[in-house]
Amino acid sequence: MSRPVSRLAALAAGLMIPLAAGCSDADRSATAATNSPTTGAITTVSTGAETPAATAGSPGSFAAGTVAPTYADAERAFHRGRYEEAASMFEAYSESNPDNAWGHYMLGLSAWKTGDHTRALEAFDAALRLDPTHRKSLLNSARVLLETSRPKDALERVEQALAIEPLSGEGLRLLGRARHELGDIDQAIDAYQRAIALDDRDVWAMNNLGFIYIQQGRSDAALFPLARAVELRGNVPVFQNNFGTALERSGHFVTARQAYEKALEADSTYSKAAVGLARVTAHGAESDTSSVDVATLAREFQSEVEQWRTRAVTPDTAKAADSVGTAGMARDSVGQ
Repeated sequence: MSRPVSRLAALAAGLMIPLAAGCSDADRSATAATNSPTTGAITTVSTGAETPAATAGSPGSFAAGTVAPTYADAERAFHRGRYEEAASMFEAYSESNPDNAWGHYMLGLSAWKTGDHTRALEAFDAALRLDPTHRKSLLNSARVLLETSRPKDALERVEQALAIEPLSGEGLRLLGRARHELGDIDQAIDAYQRAIALDDRDVWAMNNLGFIYIQQGRSDAALFPLARAVELRGNVPVFQNNFGTALERSGHFVTARQAYEKALEADSTYSKAAVGLARVTAHGAESDTSSVDVATLAREFQSEVEQWRTRAVTPDTAKAADSVGTAGMARDSVGQ
């Protein structure tokens, strides 16, 4: 694959540019469902997880001593963004239906959305005690563990989930996050590439892969996955900011400015993009004639993904099973 390198790359290489860190949209937000997996999302990659979404609407709480709510009532509150209320309702539901793993799982999701990591982990653990193969509890608890700086425990749960479903793009993306936070960069890159090979629209895996490349000083390589990410989801400010950073560090100041501007169009309060925009402007972006065609970069990345598909994209399930153990559960962790 050709790599367009600007004549100004040498100048940009010396710039100290702060990166946006975060996790995938798929890794951070989970969709409630009684018998179907939730999707989860990451913001950029350094933390690999977004902060819990703010509670929407009036929080409210389930009044003790009244008739226990139904699962449907509690799930309705969750979908309406009333996470405090949903947590109270799912807690009451789980007390009345202690053998229903989905009730505990939804309590975990609701508590996570309110930012109560301890309560979320306890609920996910309860679901896993009832069903050690509850993959969504394994993955979502792994996300909570990543958010609370416990990547080793998170990795255990992700590996358990992948032992259950090896061809899970979501699981591979979380594997990449855990490996990245543990400093296993090559394995993190491999996991993200496998996730993208399975789902070539996994924008968060693309973003996180590009983020790692930037951290490694490989900004030219970062241009390709980030270009594809912004092509698919141009309204996500963190994607545009990271793309702008890669462009700036590669010396493509004109296109970098455009990316920073698009990040601010999506979120006018996004401070990293504002700083980046001021920086490229100060470095003469207006007078620089170098620019990059985003669509061309995205197409080249898609061609590269096709090459990844020619190699094995599944993890060594036997090895994963051995590393997890026959019990299938970490001592004190639960995951989606």
